[in-house]
Amino acid sequence: MIELTESQRQSLPKPNGEPARVADPATKQEYVLLKLEDYQELLQDAYDDSPWTDEEMDLLAGEVDAMLDDDSEPPLGQPAG
Repeated sequence: MIELTESQRQSLPKPNGEPARVADPATKQEYVLLKLEDYQELLQDAYDDSPWTDEEMDLLAGEVDAMLDDDSEPPLGQPAG
């Protein structure tokens, strides 16, 4: 773990809650520093790309069925009204 100098530590708090930005002068790569709690929260809320569960697939099928059963639009090729 890298420890901050006193001047670096004093520059961390942002009044608007925005994370501190730092740059590596050798590579010009930019980073943001987050509190550990904020980082852990991001990990918990991370995008779930696991395979769909049966329940999720059933919910999607229900949504598709509802869209297909919508009588407000005429079938393709037929005039409205």
